[in-house]
Amino acid sequence: MTTSTQQEAGKAVKALVGSKLGMTQVWDDEARLVPVTVIKVDTNVVTQVRTLDVDGYQAIQVAAGEIDPRKVTQPLKGHFAKAGVTPRRTVLEIRTSSADEYNAGQEIGLDTFAPGDVVDVTGTSRGKGFAGVMKRHGFAGGPASHGAHKIHRKPGSIGGCATPGRVFRGMRMAGRTGNQRTTIQNLTIHAIDAENGYVLVAGAVPGAKGATVVIRNAAKGA
Repeated sequence: MTTSTQQEAGKAVKALVGSKLGMTQVWDDEARLVPVTVIKVDTNVVTQVRTLDVDGYQAIQVAAGEIDPRKVTQPLKGHFAKAGVTPRRTVLEIRTSSADEYNAGQEIGLDTFAPGDVVDVTGTSRGKGFAGVMKRHGFAGGPASHGAHKIHRKPGSIGGCATPGRVFRGMRMAGRTGNQRTTIQNLTIHAIDAENGYVLVAGAVPGAKGATVVIRNAAKGA
C-alpha cells in the first residue's frame, strides 16, 4: 500500500494511477519511430474526497489495483467499505481544486486523457545501491596517470581548513543512488488502448517494470 500527495492545490488536476509494463517503439502518422513507455491503467476509483470545510484543503483519494481482501488491514477494510468499493492495492491522494466534482465510489477511466495530451509522470526511480561520487554525481575523479596513486575515483577535498573548519550540509558525496520519488515533466501521450487498458507515453518514465506510476496533466505545460 503506497500513499502519495500532489502539491498543486490551486489547480484542477486530472490524474490516473497505473503500473509501468516496460518500453517499446511504435510508428507515428509521419512514419517516424517513436519510443514509448506502456503503462497499464486499471479502473481508478475515488475512495475519499477532501474538502476545505472538513480537511482544510481540497483533494481526492484514488485507489487502484487488485488485492486479496485477506491482505488488507481491518481499518482499511472499513475505509473501503465506507466508500462502497472493493479493497485496492494502491491508494494515493491527488490535490486538486476540482475535488467537489467527485464523489466517493466514483470510477475514473482512461477517458480522462486523450492522445496528444501533455502530462507529468511520477514514480519511484530504480534503486542502484551505494555508489561513489563519479557515478552518483558525475565527478571527474583524480588524475589517471603522471604518478597518481589510488586517487582515480576519489572525491578530493570536501571541506575547508581553519575556515570554515567543517563540511557543509548537502555536500555531494558517495551514498545510496536512486530509489527516489521522481517526476518527468511534459511527456506526450502517444496513444490510448482503452480495450486493453494501456496508455502509451512517448519517452521514458521512472521506475522498474511493475512499478506504480501516476499520470497527471502537466503542471507547467510544454
